[in-house]
Amino acid sequence: MLEPVKFSTHHGGAREEGLLDFSASLNPYPPDWLDEMFQRAKEISDRYPYYERLEEELEGLVGEPLTLTAGITEALCLLGALALRGRKVIIPRHTYGEYERVSRIFGARVVKGPNEPEKIAEFVERSSVVFFCNPNNPDGKFYRVGELKPLIDAVEEKRALLVLDEAFIDFVEKPESPEGGNIVKLRTFTKSYGLPGIRVGYVIGFEEAFKSVRMPWSIGSTGVAFLEFLIEDGFEHLRRTMPLIWREKERIERALDVKSDANFFIKRVGNAEEFVKAMKKRRILVRSCASFGLPEYVRFSVRKPEENDRLIRAFRGLGEGF
Repeated sequence: MLEPVKFSTHHGGAREEGLLDFSASLNPYPPDWLDEMFQRAKEISDRYPYYERLEEELEGLVGEPLTLTAGITEALCLLGALALRGRKVIIPRHTYGEYERVSRIFGARVVKGPNEPEKIAEFVERSSVVFFCNPNNPDGKFYRVGELKPLIDAVEEKRALLVLDEAFIDFVEKPESPEGGNIVKLRTFTKSYGLPGIRVGYVIGFEEAFKSVRMPWSIGSTGVAFLEFLIEDGFEHLRRTMPLIWREKERIERALDVKSDANFFIKRVGNAEEFVKAMKKRRILVRSCASFGLPEYVRFSVRKPEENDRLIRAFRGLGEGF
């Protein structure tokens, strides 16, 4: 009677205890107020978590109208309900797999294109939907507003919709984000605050539409407590920790001959699955990019200096010709 969707995605993050996890691309520095936040979550867990006031306060902090969601994952499902049924959906090759899974759940017609704004713009048709991850997962490439212009122009001309996934934009030095009436922007705090278990993100664009289909109480008491402390913090945690990550990112780039605009890298290793096994023997977890269609590459993130030292030694120990 009910048939499963025949498409699955694989996500990063350690599933084995005792491994130094470079597979999930998170801020390695937790906020100073975590213990207080969890205590606050405990205090308010006996009531329904309404967060409209916090949503308004966050709008003031971000500087734009927004819709709070349980991370980008909920935002994608809301987008499916609003815009994907029966539509042509254009997805770049070698990007986050959840775009395709959600599109198929909602019966969209999926078309793959090159992961370059100017080239994928050629695929845009009237009323189509384009997903574009910026910076992209898994390679960390970030396109600035001028570079996105051909795609933005095509979307406006064809009255299509551009969905910009900016999950990792906080990790970009001097970031910029385009404006436009045909653009939906997806953002999350789970990466930049290193708290993937706390499902809090937001959508910029089409606020009334997204709020009309949003699940009630979707972020829970822990998410509400997180928002309270986040707003009080005023993004000071990001201003303090991002320079630490950028400094380590540059060091890894020099040491391993890689390049990225975000807090993670991909590197060609030959057989990614075997490389992951070899790294596990060194008690280090990196991510195979086979699920992205890149079976010869692994993805790994930036962590603290002493942890990055272990990663660099492990890469060098296995050798370039692995």
